[in-house]
Amino acid sequence: MRMRMRTVGLLGLLAIVVGFQGTAPGVRASGPEDGLSPEEKQAGWILLFDGKSLDGWKTSSGRPSKVPVEQGSINPHGCGGYMMIHEKTWSDFVLALDFRISKGCNSGVFIRTYPLTPRPGKDVGFNGIEVAIDDTTTAGYHDTGAIYDLVKPSKNAMKPPGEWNHLVITCDGPKIAVELNGEVVTRMDLDQWTAPNRRPDGSEHKFDVAYKDHPRFGYIGLQDHGAACWYKNIKIKPLGRSKQ
Repeated sequence: MRMRMRTVGLLGLLAIVVGFQGTAPGVRASGPEDGLSPEEKQAGWILLFDGKSLDGWKTSSGRPSKVPVEQGSINPHGCGGYMMIHEKTWSDFVLALDFRISKGCNSGVFIRTYPLTPRPGKDVGFNGIEVAIDDTTTAGYHDTGAIYDLVKPSKNAMKPPGEWNHLVITCDGPKIAVELNGEVVTRMDLDQWTAPNRRPDGSEHKFDVAYKDHPRFGYIGLQDHGAACWYKNIKIKPLGRSKQ
């Protein structure tokens, strides 16, 4: 009887979580490939990529991509800019997508990138926050699931090159969480980052930014860093009003 009650309690908790987000955290939304199910639409999800065209997407330098849709995916490698960005800016949201890396891949998903004008001597990546995607198996500051050079993932939960992975990034005020293939691997509280080039524990990082002051809105970007990486099923659930 005690075992049965515990099972019912866990099922009830899962139902609450699913009701809050539309899907359980880390579980791939059950909509059609590069589409939205009626349930996702009702829950507030918005499709950012239809799998057929680059409508709504451009390079961070403001030009159309030199690379067309490839195998139903956006491949930013060779696009002609530092990253491919979606045309709108977003503040608080849950972003979900699938990605597949090539051997030797170095890429990343940028969030809250603003503005798109690079500072002198810096690339536009300094204006955003990057969730790293790399062909590695370790779990350091530059490995898949890391908030690049800032927060290590608890583990590298990525599948081998050639296999699809599911990534969920949540931005809610100062809180950022990264889920990879169903596991929460990284968390960051921007309010704790009070000094440039310093993590909360006092160790150094490369960015001359106090992240408590970083814009709480910006563009979503898919980085070209010298190797192919394919992205599809890109959708977003705003947690507040997007900034246009």
